[in-house]
Amino acid sequence: MSDRSSATITIGGRLTRESFLALAQAIADEGLSADWDGPWFTPADAVVGQPLRLKAREVAGGTFDELEAWCQDNGLPFVRWCGGYPGSWSPERVVFSGEGEPARYLADEDDEVLLDAFTVRELGSMAAIEAYFADAAFMVPPLVILDDGGGGDR
Repeated sequence: MSDRSSATITIGGRLTRESFLALAQAIADEGLSADWDGPWFTPADAVVGQPLRLKAREVAGGTFDELEAWCQDNGLPFVRWCGGYPGSWSPERVVFSGEGEPARYLADEDDEVLLDAFTVRELGSMAAIEAYFADAAFMVPPLVILDDGGGGDR
């Protein structure tokens, strides 16, 4: 059995209804819920004008590898947090803005981003440190489901 921890992921962006159903399946495959220990996510759980906020306990490796890859492949921004597992990994926050590669940040068990001495030296200036924290605080946009017929959004 692999090491496990609690984890959350917030997903936003724009996608078609067909893509949303594929996303919902990827979410179901991960066993995620809108609430801690709640029922598994269904498409009806999506709230208009809000990003998807999903949670799970006992997540292998603290990551949602297939779901995160699906979001990256489809350009959907997300922020994932996972708790640490002593002796294996520290808590982290991962930010994907919808482009490029996800950025990883050391965090605590409350999803507060932390800096270690190595990173402070690497960043080199207060302006760079402030930019680092600003990037880590990325706000995931609402999830918008486009009408496949081109007629509007949900």
